[in-house]
Amino acid sequence: MLNQEIFEKYNLWCEKATDDPALIEELKAASSDEDGVFDRFYTELKFGTAGLRGVIGAGTNRMNIYTVGRVTKGLADCINSKRSGGSVAISYDPRINSELFAKHAARVLAANGIKVYITPVLEPTPVLSYMVRYYGCDAGIMITASHNPAQYNGYKCYGPDGCQMTDVYADETTAFVNKVDYFGVEVADFDEGVKTGIIEYTDDVMLDNYYKKVLERAIDPEICEKSGLSVLYTPLNGTGNIPVREILSRMNVKCDVVREQEMPDGNFPTTPYPNPEFPKAFEIGIEMAKTSSPDIILATDPDADRAGVAVRDKNGQYKLLTGNEIGCMMTYYILSRKSEMGKLPANSMVVKSLVTSDLAAKIAEKYSCRMVNVLTGFKYIGEQIKLLEEKGNEELFQLGFEESYGYLSGSYVRDKDAVFAAMMISEMAAYCKLLGKTLLDFMQEIYSEFGVFRHKTISASFDGEQGMNIMADIMRSLRENAPEKIAGLKVTSIADHLERKITDKTTGAVSDIDLPPADVFVMNLENDCSLIIRPSGTEPKIKAYLTACAKTLEQADAIVENLEKTANEIFDK
Repeated sequence: MLNQEIFEKYNLWCEKATDDPALIEELKAASSDEDGVFDRFYTELKFGTAGLRGVIGAGTNRMNIYTVGRVTKGLADCINSKRSGGSVAISYDPRINSELFAKHAARVLAANGIKVYITPVLEPTPVLSYMVRYYGCDAGIMITASHNPAQYNGYKCYGPDGCQMTDVYADETTAFVNKVDYFGVEVADFDEGVKTGIIEYTDDVMLDNYYKKVLERAIDPEICEKSGLSVLYTPLNGTGNIPVREILSRMNVKCDVVREQEMPDGNFPTTPYPNPEFPKAFEIGIEMAKTSSPDIILATDPDADRAGVAVRDKNGQYKLLTGNEIGCMMTYYILSRKSEMGKLPANSMVVKSLVTSDLAAKIAEKYSCRMVNVLTGFKYIGEQIKLLEEKGNEELFQLGFEESYGYLSGSYVRDKDAVFAAMMISEMAAYCKLLGKTLLDFMQEIYSEFGVFRHKTISASFDGEQGMNIMADIMRSLRENAPEKIAGLKVTSIADHLERKITDKTTGAVSDIDLPPADVFVMNLENDCSLIIRPSGTEPKIKAYLTACAKTLEQADAIVENLEKTANEIFDK
């Protein structure tokens, strides 16, 4: 039986959620589904540094115009509490209701006297990050659920620095959001807002400036044309279609597109998970490549902040590279080529998340480049760029990346940029082609020099309130009963980022972690191996990051296999 509070919330929404006909029908249909009503109303979508993300539908635990309007009103109140004449940039991806949510947010902001710059068509997340600083905005809103399945949508919120909101800004905004009721939020007429100028569409000048900034990050802009590189590209029915192809065109790359996945479509009809991390996202492209035989197949996720690649080997088969491999190759390529050209500044810096390969640190060390580890979330990489920029040293930033296929070079945006990544992957592939090799060969050369690092990320899904409790129990159990050995390897140290402490298991010495607290538990093992466990910040999942280092691929893969068994045992408990 539904408790009284949830029953009252449901009835209130049936009475007042009348501005969207789809919600009215959904609420009527849910009247005989107690579990469905409970899941829609047992909690609220929580606003935080990652904004909002959830299943599209009716209720406080769903993405709809009322949850979007409430958060936007809180954001408006936060901005207006600091100054008058504020402004916000808005863009959106092709997901279901993305344009609706973007325009609804614009209407709320306009009603509260805040200037809105909104893209006339869907644009990628990195373009939104660029817009925030281009227009000097107080905040930015990107309507997207990134690579989640089609039933999800989300609301990423950015600060004036172009980074996703910091904890401080998110907490300030949340305090205002909590004062707002779901119903009764004032909205302006969108078309009238455009006429009066309080809502303004962005223009081609802004977009062209963004393209120029991306192209400035090329190391050797002419190399793609020299090599005759051929690329097959899939935007996975997302926002990357126009910007990625525009950049590759300006680099004189021969580029074809996967037709079934070319046009924006929030239903993502060809793949349930529009994510370049997953091999299924490449299946149609690989099938098409059997006739055209491109050198590489590129894929970007729906909001074009993540990029992946499949490379043709000597047998004509296409092999997918991992996010760690792509990032490590970028690190090596950028640092080595700039060093050869005399363009690598002293004290240069590469930034990566702490769950990303330590192979990159070894590469950075070779070129006397500082490696900075940060928490998972590209905003932490953006913060490092901002610190350099405040000192006038942004040219020292060479690359930031995460194992989850996010990459950025340069300070023009403060989030991962798949448009840049597509360009840089193509340039690396062209460089290799001129030398008679592939990116696969390039990766093997790096392994030969530094050791074979193999990585794998696995996850387990736990939906709803019960799922959240299960994940909390898993993390609590790890902290209370940390293993001494994993997969036959001794645990050398434990880093508990929630407690911000590192414990050396040999000496017992405890030291502090100089990072913000986070629910991340790191078990470092012998021989540069590790197992890291953390709940996802954007999905109802708990993740395990496996790292193995050995002399051969076979040895490293065997270690990864054993680590995976251990991680699954932890999840099953």
